[in-house]
Amino acid sequence: MEKRALGRSGIDVSRLLLGCGSFGGIGSTPELFGRGESEQEAFELMDAAVAAGITVFDTADAYGGGRSEATIGKWLAERRPEPRPLLSTKVYNPMDAGADHGLAQARVIRQLDSSLERLRVDHVDMYVLHDWDVDTPIAETLGALDEVMKAGKVRAIAASNISAAQLEEGLDASAQHGLPRFEWVQNEYSLLHREPESGVFALCERHGLGFTPFSPLAGGWLTGKYRRDAQPPPNSRMAVRPAEYTAYENDSTHDAIEGFVDAARERGVSPPVLAVAWALSHPRVDAALIGPRSPAQLQSLLPVLDLELDESERAELAELFSR
Repeated sequence: MEKRALGRSGIDVSRLLLGCGSFGGIGSTPELFGRGESEQEAFELMDAAVAAGITVFDTADAYGGGRSEATIGKWLAERRPEPRPLLSTKVYNPMDAGADHGLAQARVIRQLDSSLERLRVDHVDMYVLHDWDVDTPIAETLGALDEVMKAGKVRAIAASNISAAQLEEGLDASAQHGLPRFEWVQNEYSLLHREPESGVFALCERHGLGFTPFSPLAGGWLTGKYRRDAQPPPNSRMAVRPAEYTAYENDSTHDAIEGFVDAARERGVSPPVLAVAWALSHPRVDAALIGPRSPAQLQSLLPVLDLELDESERAELAELFSR
């Protein structure tokens, strides 16, 4: 699988990254901890990802209340893969209902140590701030990250779910205080969520940052599986946690997706492949996170690596969602 340099981090990543947010839970939602992929199912997915050439496993301390990291750690201990997949984990969200959250210096250091214990490693390659902490000065958080990087526990840092203004504030703080800087951004980006085009991409270009979008399928909407006036499939995002995606439930979105499904059919590819290819085709995008639920789903996405879209094709597909 082709690799790309991730900004100026010194890290090369495969064009597809394995999102592990459903290992032992559904994301960071406490009421859904214990759901998602079982340990055996997660092992099968990681085996398939490595066989496909994926070099990065992306997780977070709060995914499944720590179950995702623990599952990856057990897989690493049992499989002992060489080379070891690069590990990306995140910090911010609470580990359980009522637990603390945020990016205060002491908490960042504590949470990283707990992540390393669950992952059964002495360092992670990529450490990501999962959200912006309005209660903690970013210089304090960057100071904590500087400490763990100097200790050899983290190779490079990034920010997720970050606005252009927040990203600029973080980069300014790094420059002002001589602290490590974010080397890439991990925000949502898809045909249904274009926010990074409003400023984040320009900052990434100006500062030489990488970008790894999550949810290129918009929570499954771009697969075409959500039908107008029909119940969502069992265990789908819209069935399990619909609040994040209810804004898409309108005739305009359904019309656009019907046109998108037709466009995929005309190209002889599946809608998921075309959706991920569209996200990957942006010049600022280095790699995309995918969250397949089975090896078969993972395999079905691999044709994206052979599908190149030019600027006119990108614009044509985007126009479907601009009407």
